Amino acid sequence: MLYSAGVSRAVITGLLLLWAGGAQAQVAPIEVNATPIPVDRFEPGGARRFGPLEFRGGLVLSSPSANFGGISGLVVQPDGADFRAITDKGMWLAGRIEAEGDRPTGISGAQMAPMLAAKDRSFARDKRGDVESLARTPTGYVVGIERRQEVWSFPAGPLTAPGKRLIADPALMALGNNEGPEALLAPPGATPAPIIVIGEQSPSDPAVLPGFLFDPAAKPALIGRFTITRVDEFSATDAAISDDGQVYLLERRYDALRGVALRLRRFPLAEIREGAVITGQTLLQANRAASIDNMEAIALHRNAAGELIITLMSDDNFSPLQRTLLLRFAVVE
Repeated sequence: MLYSAGVSRAVITGLLLLWAGGAQAQVAPIEVNATPIPVDRFEPGGARRFGPLEFRGGLVLSSPSANFGGISGLVVQPDGADFRAITDKGMWLAGRIEAEGDRPTGISGAQMAPMLAAKDRSFARDKRGDVESLARTPTGYVVGIERRQEVWSFPAGPLTAPGKRLIADPALMALGNNEGPEALLAPPGATPAPIIVIGEQSPSDPAVLPGFLFDPAAKPALIGRFTITRVDEFSATDAAISDDGQVYLLERRYDALRGVALRLRRFPLAEIREGAVITGQTLLQANRAASIDNMEAIALHRNAAGELIITLMSDDNFSPLQRTLLLRFAVVE
């Protein structure tokens, strides 16, 4: 195993989640267990430094709750602790990442609630459960829904409030059924667009990842397109914007021969514009020998020293053969 056997537990007691799809959302505390991944166990050989990135530690997460898992989108608050995440079952997950410095040690205050399409209707009941992306906006959050190929908005207190459909555009409907809006960006000042969507991969060109610029107030909402060069069959899984105007793109590749792999690329937000073809800088690439899984969520914050901290989480697909991981890196260039 690539991680230690020591387990720290954050046990939260309270209400039991009872949800049949026809009642208002109930926020339920859940128990989350955390097994640390030491800083010298990310890759065989004990390497911690990978180009401009330094591994600061990680966790293997588990829970007795059947709803826990399938994490595909993540937002971490500026304190680096409080977080919101979304899952493939159309659930919110909220809590606090406990840490010693930048090294995560556990999850406390964990809560889950069904995402609401209306006061009396859940996303899962509406067949919108496959939620794949999450981004923070000045007024709340936006989420991307695969298969339905939609973008919805939620207020700042999303665990108990229903969302509102923001974008349902033919350009997104043209994406593959399982290759929808994997990454969402909501740039400060709405430049170059209020909402940017990056698809998992293109339905027509295997050499690119498709990008879309949307202004929900415009008619039509689609105001531009761009592409990101696709390299070695990696597909987009999430993206986030740093406070210095860089886009960090998380990618995944999986095949039976090579197993799972992750890549992290970076490029300036300013490169996103109508007709752009973006390549970016590869910061990290790791294969199945490393402590990775199906990495699908990325969030950014600054630590007390001013370093940019990257938090990654994995989607275990609710499979006993996969793991829910939380990994942290610092940009130390």
